[in-house]
Amino acid sequence: MFGDKSNTFSISCIVLASVIVIGCGATVGNKAFTYKEPVTDPDIYVDIYNPDKAWQGTTLLADNHRLERSRIIELNMQGQIVWEYDLPEYLKQYTNPGFDVKRLPNNNILFVLPLNGVYEISRSGDIVWSYMDSKVSHDADRLPNGNTLVVFGGGDRMNDPQVKEINSKGEIVWAWYARDHFNKPPYKDIYDEGWTHTNAVSRLPNDNTLISLRNFNFVVEVDPRGAVVRTIGEGIFHRQHDPVMLPHGNILVANHQKPHRAIEVDLNTGKIVWQSPGFERDATPVRDANRLPNGNTLVTGTTKIIEFTAEGEIVWQLKLKGVYFANQRSMRGLGFYKAERIAPQ
Repeated sequence: MFGDKSNTFSISCIVLASVIVIGCGATVGNKAFTYKEPVTDPDIYVDIYNPDKAWQGTTLLADNHRLERSRIIELNMQGQIVWEYDLPEYLKQYTNPGFDVKRLPNNNILFVLPLNGVYEISRSGDIVWSYMDSKVSHDADRLPNGNTLVVFGGGDRMNDPQVKEINSKGEIVWAWYARDHFNKPPYKDIYDEGWTHTNAVSRLPNDNTLISLRNFNFVVEVDPRGAVVRTIGEGIFHRQHDPVMLPHGNILVANHQKPHRAIEVDLNTGKIVWQSPGFERDATPVRDANRLPNGNTLVTGTTKIIEFTAEGEIVWQLKLKGVYFANQRSMRGLGFYKAERIAPQ
């Protein structure tokens, strides 16, 4: 990389165990750069940008299109890198699919390394908290009480908890098992990269929990006791990713197949009330959709990230340039997984 940068390097507090929390403020051979001048990456470019209609800010994402350079990057609206975290070499094997990244209210970064653990890092690259567990994948959310929701769907079995709530000490304080509700036909004999392939979780304002069961082609809302309050999307969703309950009560999902696009569904009528223009299924699997404050929607596929208006107009588009994947399996595991737009501070 080129350009002026501030960076931090140190090594301490390395502990190996099946499940352990590190809270010592250490870096483990990692590098984080804040660039004084934005840096251009030849593989990444913005080819559409309407500043009058796009929601302004930076875009945070995991970039894994080159395995030897797995990293988290923050880009400006021109597609230039303003901040970068390079994963330590020994962790690069645990990246996509399911390399989820989020900015926390304290400006730290929370990310998931599937089948390895969940990490919180400072902007200087210090690991300030981690939860090491081989049975995590796809998604982690920090709750207002400081706990962290995590899912396991990458190879989950009948007896695995699909969702766990972890406190700051790494203790499981709540768990949800799909077997308690779906150990019956037609669900019990399903297996495709896991039993449920649970790929997303979020805590709702009513304290219920929204869980995406990809292999069942629907989302469940469960109460604090774990009882299923309702299923959402049956007959509409297909291998859905990243469902989000919108403030007015509709649900937004990245529909992986049939139709292959982001869709918004009115839960009162069961009708699709908005959908993004289609993505090419074999080129850009859709796995993330976020509604922005101005009403636009940011949709992430493997090779591009697009911001659409409510009318379907593309007002910002980020692409990978000249990057080709050997086959569909490598395509699914590389490239962009999720992205979020961060408003200027």
